[in-house]
Amino acid sequence: MLPSDLLINRLVGETVIPKQLDLDQQFLTLANEQIACFKALVNQPQSLLQQRLSELEGDSTYYRIERGLNHLLKSHFSTFETISPIEPQLIRKRVFSRDNQLPPLPKNRLNHLEKIAAELSLELNKEVTFGDVIQGLYGDLNENQILVQFEAPTPEELIHRYNLSQVQGIFYRASKITLQAHRNVPGQYKLLFRYLKLFQLMAYIEGDAETGFTITLDGPTSLFKASTQYGFALAKMIPALLHVSRWSLNANLKLKDVYSKTQKEGYYSLDHLCGLISHYSPGKTYDSMIESSFVESWSKISTVWILEREVDLVPIPGSVMIPDFRLVHPNGSYFLLEIVGYWRKEYLQKKFAQVKKSQVNNFILAISERLNLEKAGVDFSDLPVQIIWFKEKLTAKAVLNVLEG
Repeated sequence: MLPSDLLINRLVGETVIPKQLDLDQQFLTLANEQIACFKALVNQPQSLLQQRLSELEGDSTYYRIERGLNHLLKSHFSTFETISPIEPQLIRKRVFSRDNQLPPLPKNRLNHLEKIAAELSLELNKEVTFGDVIQGLYGDLNENQILVQFEAPTPEELIHRYNLSQVQGIFYRASKITLQAHRNVPGQYKLLFRYLKLFQLMAYIEGDAETGFTITLDGPTSLFKASTQYGFALAKMIPALLHVSRWSLNANLKLKDVYSKTQKEGYYSLDHLCGLISHYSPGKTYDSMIESSFVESWSKISTVWILEREVDLVPIPGSVMIPDFRLVHPNGSYFLLEIVGYWRKEYLQKKFAQVKKSQVNNFILAISERLNLEKAGVDFSDLPVQIIWFKEKLTAKAVLNVLEG
């Protein structure tokens, strides 16, 4: 994705129109020049790469586009590493400690570094030269890191990624997104709902598999405090959505007027005919950090309960629930487990209203203690579910205590 300063869009009335590049010779040549620059500087420091990119940019009128392409090449196709014979932090600690003992005169520098090289040679039982100390002193700074690998995309792939990133950036300022999942085959619905769970998006789902679903998503600016992390999660949803066959969405945006500096409303629409190309693998699943740590924790305990991730949709009147996990006992009994991530008052109220509607009495709700539920005014006393509170991680032991309690 692109940082906010590299996003390019315009307003037509109240509708936001993102910058999109055509696959014409002009932009294909521009993309190819950027890719060639990265190819030529593999095994070179990032400072030299940036210098060559700046020279390539010159006084180009497309400088923001070029910088956007550069950002994507650095972030998604390049690997930078610290190449140093000695750990840079160890060298800096030794250098600064010695500098505090002697006057910081330029003539002392060479002598200091030679003595440090000799000391490290004895301590590490290997030869450390004056040049090694110089090379490693600030080797971990970004500008000194080495481009060790570059997986070059085609110019067309880079332009597709750029166009998608411009669209993704619009959702950083979303306050509400209404997604219509038109009638699809059941597998398409399941794929869509899996992505909603994957990115921990606050989704209100209404409808059924026969007529389609209306999915309302809270945007990052609707939270008590605007969340950059949630904005990124919402933007990550867009490439996943491109793998669903039939859909359309409308987004309400909170924008800042460039002249008055006041906040105003904006709008954006998108559908499955948009022509954007996803770089996600179809159906590829990922774990959130909380889910991943829970699965790892579960694999380390001894229990007859089996943890399942591929959970079928749980129908409720006019909607559907998508539990994170199912825990199955050999006797056939099972519990559904839901982990509450991002939230706001209305989201929690509707989430628990769904739990009540489902009339599911084998439901476990795991909630982070860091959520300010008192401020949300949510009452858990009448919920027909088991509740687990956790801090940083949800442990298998906490869940097993409920199952065997």
